[in-house]
Amino acid sequence: MTLLHAASREALASAELKLLDATDFGTLGDELFAVVGLLSREPGLRRALADSSAESRRRTELTRQLFAGKLAEPTVELVESVVSSRWSNPRELVDGIESLARTALLVGAERAGKLDTIEDELFRLGRIVAANGELERLLSDPAAPVDGKLDLLRSLTARKVDPTTEKLAEALVANPRGRRAVEGLEELADLAAKRRERSVAHVTSVAPLTEAQQERLAATLQRIYARPIALHVEIDEELLGGLVIRVGDEVIDGSAAGRLDDLRRRLAG
Repeated sequence: MTLLHAASREALASAELKLLDATDFGTLGDELFAVVGLLSREPGLRRALADSSAESRRRTELTRQLFAGKLAEPTVELVESVVSSRWSNPRELVDGIESLARTALLVGAERAGKLDTIEDELFRLGRIVAANGELERLLSDPAAPVDGKLDLLRSLTARKVDPTTEKLAEALVANPRGRRAVEGLEELADLAAKRRERSVAHVTSVAPLTEAQQERLAATLQRIYARPIALHVEIDEELLGGLVIRVGDEVIDGSAAGRLDDLRRRLAG
């Protein structure tokens, strides 16, 4: 999700507090994603719901006219609360509802004790798609029929991942909102990690790390960054040796290939 302006951040924070009072997070997440799809297709409607110059009562009345009887009452009430707040622009209103949809599904997974599984499955799915350029092209093609993209995704996930993982990935593919598939899946995996109040270290290694090696690396990174760190490890035999570690925008390159590249740059300089 793009960075929100101050008014939108405040509106989203208020809505997130209300979301936590829900009881059926699965239904709430599914229905909020449906609202995102509708607003993405209807620019006039999202402008009307985000119009801060109109009375908030008019915006909430429009929301109830649109969704009452079509969505569960808790979803309608949450969307009413969302549109009654002030958003910086229509795009950020839709960003906020999408964020709430994702949060609802992740909170549901957290309370079911499945958040670790969801994070791992999203990461692995992202790696599968990243390893196949044609697959990513098809899943990311904005002109391709949505049903065809969903069928392709389900051929990868059917009965192999948790339903929450499937819902999050399907929502991304059905309504990417400018994101490519791999980028979106990585973002979702990071959101799951942050839900557990951990940062994510993307580790690239020439060979698989043992459990003990991963534990030592996580402990070292935790000391460096003063917060818990979740490891996402992928293999790249072209590294020649060592590790490349990315935490946010910071890269720690301890690979042989990285050192050779650095030496070439120094010699060229």
